[in-house]
Amino acid sequence: MPNDSNLLSTIPVGPLGIIAMESCTSLGQRVDSYLSKWRTARNNAEKSTIAFNGYEKESYLVHSSCPRFGSGEAKGELLESVRGKDLYILVDVTNYSIEYSLYGRNCPMSPDDHYADIKRVIAACGGKARKITVIMPFLYESRQHKRSKRESLDCALCLQELVSLGVDNIITFDAHDPRVQNAIPLHGFENIRPTYQFLKALLLSTNDLELSKEHLMVISPDEGAMNRAIYFANILGVDVGMFYKRRDYSRVVNGRNPIVAHEFLGDSVEGKDVIIIDDMIASGESMIDVARQLKSRHARRVFCVCTFGLFTSGLEVFDKAKADGLIEKVITTNLTYQTPELLSREWYISADMSKYIALLIDHLNHDASISKILDPTDRIQDRISEYREKHTIRENY
Repeated sequence: MPNDSNLLSTIPVGPLGIIAMESCTSLGQRVDSYLSKWRTARNNAEKSTIAFNGYEKESYLVHSSCPRFGSGEAKGELLESVRGKDLYILVDVTNYSIEYSLYGRNCPMSPDDHYADIKRVIAACGGKARKITVIMPFLYESRQHKRSKRESLDCALCLQELVSLGVDNIITFDAHDPRVQNAIPLHGFENIRPTYQFLKALLLSTNDLELSKEHLMVISPDEGAMNRAIYFANILGVDVGMFYKRRDYSRVVNGRNPIVAHEFLGDSVEGKDVIIIDDMIASGESMIDVARQLKSRHARRVFCVCTFGLFTSGLEVFDKAKADGLIEKVITTNLTYQTPELLSREWYISADMSKYIALLIDHLNHDASISKILDPTDRIQDRISEYREKHTIRENY
């Protein structure tokens, strides 16, 4: 149960409602379970007052749907009232496991389809909700965040469109470039990094790590991931290294310029465990190439840590990398769709984010500050001290 010192000093913004889109059903149910458990156990003498009406419930999930016609067109429906509610809409725009019928053919939902469904559900609210917060872990079109030639700025347009529909806050995780929030400077935008959950998953799964600069190093696979690598290295008290991508700008393959080589900047990794940290694994080609380069420099073990595991080219490339001794473990969060095959791999570890999201929702519903939640430094140092003493940590913390 979270620390209630801040929560009990404020009343809820409104009755809590959670809309877990079909793409985010599993995560939404876990978040809802935490909130229900916490609020039932919370000792608050004012829970019986009208300001706390509907505060304690078995479930805060608001039932909704987006049925589709045979032509592929759709509509958003709310199956219960949202009047006056403080609504939180969870969506995973990368979930390709959901299909719909288009002229008799089954089509997997694309990010565009998921984004359109969010707008439909918001429109179905009809302005009756008191506040709307969209929790979109993988920010829609976040890789199209800046203009380098005559092209669209899809992510900025998405943010502006959502606030024009009445969205008050947008919460995302590890945005490709958080400066995209400049598109909506007068509205709430929280970019959260799951550093604590990464460290927790790593320490729970590996009991022989030496958390010292003589035995461990953090690697950024490219210049774009350098900030998160520096932060992770600093909290661990180890050195950081970086690869930069040399690309062939004369060709475009699968929508991008192909990588010619990875060049390394940093101290020797010989005999050290290394942690490669990035925001996402797409095909995995870049991550595995970096791991290969590190092993060629005689690194001991390679741990791949990413917020989003998309695995767009399948799992076989990682199976082979594991068999070849290139990687030790791959850690990603459950913020995006995870196939049963992925969860069954012995090289894969899932970092659960549901408790953290529930904590954010609980604080925001009380209009309480989330500054301490967004800064996990103290919690991380506690876990590091615990690990150095016992070579393990408590799981439920």
